Amino acid sequence: MQQVHYRSFYMIVTETRRLQIRHYTLEDAPFVLELLNSPEWVSNIGDRGIKTLSDAEDYIAEKYLPQYSERGYGAYISEIKESGEIVGTCGLYKRPDLDHPDIGFALLPKYSKKGYAFEAAQAVMEYARSFLKIDPIYGITLPTNRNSIRLLEKLGLRQVDRIRLEDDTEELLLFSTAQN
Repeated sequence: MQQVHYRSFYMIVTETRRLQIRHYTLEDAPFVLELLNSPEWVSNIGDRGIKTLSDAEDYIAEKYLPQYSERGYGAYISEIKESGEIVGTCGLYKRPDLDHPDIGFALLPKYSKKGYAFEAAQAVMEYARSFLKIDPIYGITLPTNRNSIRLLEKLGLRQVDRIRLEDDTEELLLFSTAQN
């Protein structure tokens, strides 16, 4: 069987005025290592046990890359167009416990409070609706994550429930674009 290599190839999904939203590659491992070990990620999303560059590459290869061919969407890199600096991640996730995909986002701490998360999430949601024909779109977050709650609301999602995902012991807030 031929092994597929993902290095040095990526697909741009969408763009904004300042950002390019693209597929992950294994070369994004240093970013994943930094992001998944940031205090904000660990406290709001959880420790994923990613401690080395090799762990980060494996995480990308197992969690992110297969989603593009299996579902046609997934997690994406958000990077500044002018410089190529990676600011964060934003994407669509299909969780077994939810009927519809949810929007997820996270930034490296030094890029927070600059509008990047909203800009990326708004672009990904427009891509999901227009190109992928996904509607509604969910959002999930811890009740204590005020920044994510505000961003989900700014994106037009409204809280519709409180849930527990099968693999999570913590209660989460469920947001949706569907207006019931």
